[in-house]
Amino acid sequence: MVMKVYSPEFKADAVALFHSDPDLTIAQTARDLGINAETLRNWIRADRARGGISTTTGRKNVTSTTEAAEPTRDELEARIKALEAELKAVRKENTTLVTERDILRKATKFFAFRDDLVGRCRFIEDHCETYPVKRLCHVLGVVRSSFYKWREGRQARAARERADAALATKIKAIHADSDGTYGSPRVTAELRDEGMEINEKKVARVMRKFSIAGVRLRRRVTTTVPEPSNQVVPDLFKRDFTAPAPNLKYMGDITYLPVGDGEFLYLATVLDCFSRRVVGWSIADHMRTSLVADALEHAAATRGGLDGAIFHSDHGAQYTSKEFADLCRELGVTQSMGAVGTSADNAACESFHASLKREILQGARSFAGAAACRLSVFRWLTRYNTRRRHSRNGQLSPVAYEHQHEQASANMTLAA
Repeated sequence: MVMKVYSPEFKADAVALFHSDPDLTIAQTARDLGINAETLRNWIRADRARGGISTTTGRKNVTSTTEAAEPTRDELEARIKALEAELKAVRKENTTLVTERDILRKATKFFAFRDDLVGRCRFIEDHCETYPVKRLCHVLGVVRSSFYKWREGRQARAARERADAALATKIKAIHADSDGTYGSPRVTAELRDEGMEINEKKVARVMRKFSIAGVRLRRRVTTTVPEPSNQVVPDLFKRDFTAPAPNLKYMGDITYLPVGDGEFLYLATVLDCFSRRVVGWSIADHMRTSLVADALEHAAATRGGLDGAIFHSDHGAQYTSKEFADLCRELGVTQSMGAVGTSADNAACESFHASLKREILQGARSFAGAAACRLSVFRWLTRYNTRRRHSRNGQLSPVAYEHQHEQASANMTLAA
């Protein structure tokens, strides 16, 4: 059944969704969210009374007290010039972005195994004939003065490489003479006895560089004791993601939501295996255990309790944590986990998240900021539950499919 009690967050997101598009009406928004239109209207009035978002700004049905004057010819020409200037700036920015994209594509292969300042400077030097040095430094995050200083020090580096190779030859001889047992402290002492003034840090650096290491026979001490929740959890699903009735079997997972500039939000969901309804979800800018715990508590609030249900997940650290195991015991939930490293054991949840991002982003690489991401996901999830037709449910929405099941169960009870 649809929730009768709505959280403050749900109410705030519903009001924000209504105000996000001037073309939306209260009836349309309420239908999308699967709630009563009068309920949404009351929430909007309450938000207005608290000094929230104005319900008159940008709405279609609001008329100004004075009619706007028709723009003059000069005003129209000024607007055109402004638009032309804006278009020129956008084209310039687009050219810059295309260049930066090409640089990053080449840099991805170059830095596949190692990424440090020296490597970035070498990449800049190798491609400075193709792209401007300023643009290369900007994309790779290198200060131009640092690059030029690195390039000017080429001869000094070559000299140091030769000196390191000569020192490595001496170190190898001492190391071999000790049957491969000496580390940097003893090698340094041997070199000093030979009359060389050298410190241990330099010896250690050269030994690391040339993979020369002494023998270490230290007893291994176990400092990490597995928590009870990190013990083996059986797979109670066996890749069977179906259920005969609601509130018996659930599955959950975490997915990332790109919000631009390399930043992400993370979405944890709890799906009912019977109807594929999203009964609980949580969005945060982290992947700590509280993310999945909030989603499960949301599911418990939606269903009025999860006592006796099974919850299936992968072996992510959040789901194997003691905190999450304690929450499951508190809610009366039995945990189930698939095999380690096998995505097929949680394929239904993986498929759901893929559909969510495919349908919301529609080919875009990221959302237009964190706020837009939260609002888009909130709207999609509520529409998914109340309106989006699901092929597994005979083209009924998850909520409608559950209502159909409840009605059929009631009819069977009456017939009996």
